[in-house]
Amino acid sequence: MRAVSQDVLGGPEVLKVVECERPVPGPTEVLVRVHAAGLNPTDWKHRATGGLLGRPPFVLGWDVSGVVEAVGLGTAVYKPGDEVFGMLRYPYGHGAFAEYVTAPARTFVRRPRGIDHVRAAALPLAALTAWQALVDVAAVRAGHRVLVHAAAGGVGHLAVQIAKARGAHVIGTASAAKHDFLRGLGADELVDYREVDFAETVRDVDVVLDTMGGDHGPRSLRTMREGGVIVSLVLSGLAEGFGAQAEATGVRAESMLVEPDHAALRAIAALAEAGRLRVEIDTVLPLEQAAEAHARGETGRTTGKIVLTVASPGTSEPVPG
Repeated sequence: MRAVSQDVLGGPEVLKVVECERPVPGPTEVLVRVHAAGLNPTDWKHRATGGLLGRPPFVLGWDVSGVVEAVGLGTAVYKPGDEVFGMLRYPYGHGAFAEYVTAPARTFVRRPRGIDHVRAAALPLAALTAWQALVDVAAVRAGHRVLVHAAAGGVGHLAVQIAKARGAHVIGTASAAKHDFLRGLGADELVDYREVDFAETVRDVDVVLDTMGGDHGPRSLRTMREGGVIVSLVLSGLAEGFGAQAEATGVRAESMLVEPDHAALRAIAALAEAGRLRVEIDTVLPLEQAAEAHARGETGRTTGKIVLTVASPGTSEPVPG
């Protein structure tokens, strides 16, 4: 099979299309023929630094949408031909930028009706991150005021919609050019971070989703009610002593990495199928242009997600979404 691999750390140019052995599903696993694979910031960070994976060679990618090709011993939830999507186990289950992947069967759920492979591949990691932060960690409920930083980003724009689906009042930070897009997703208030200091204008927040790190956490404390929760997704960017600072102001500070979660992914799929969760696609490129996709993602100027399409074996064209 073909896959996008790298032998050294570095810029997008280190990514190469290679031929490698097609994996074989083990007990309780499925082999999925990949139709599309979503990109996330963690991909280019691991490509450049090795991150949690260490030294290459490795094939990156965690988001998959495709068709079950074969099943391993004891697998009963899916059969060959079933269309599924999911997130490979983060961080060590990487390998989505390839024609085939294997993973535990319950890594996946059935692809939502009305959602093509491209949009399904864009959902799992970002939507699970938003869900786990807002629902599992912060317990967002109706009436909560939720502040989402970088609200037009891959995680952010899904977090806006998940918070709204929970009945929250959603405030987002984003450049003015993205405000109409976010209003269309249900955001109630928007702050142009280029013109306004959110810490001076936003108040009475129950939950903050910090996708930025750095000083965003400490500054966000000034917007929060006592008893609130701030969830940081940038573990390496937490300000020193931030947890103690949050505790001193009566706020609970948490940090998290996304995890596979079959039940949460089913809930996400249900929202998407009902039209209550829409993933924005910024760019779609074929597998062979993975380096270009990484370079585009690293600009930080995308709205929504970047997705790679993967050619079906025996065809010369990428499989459409």
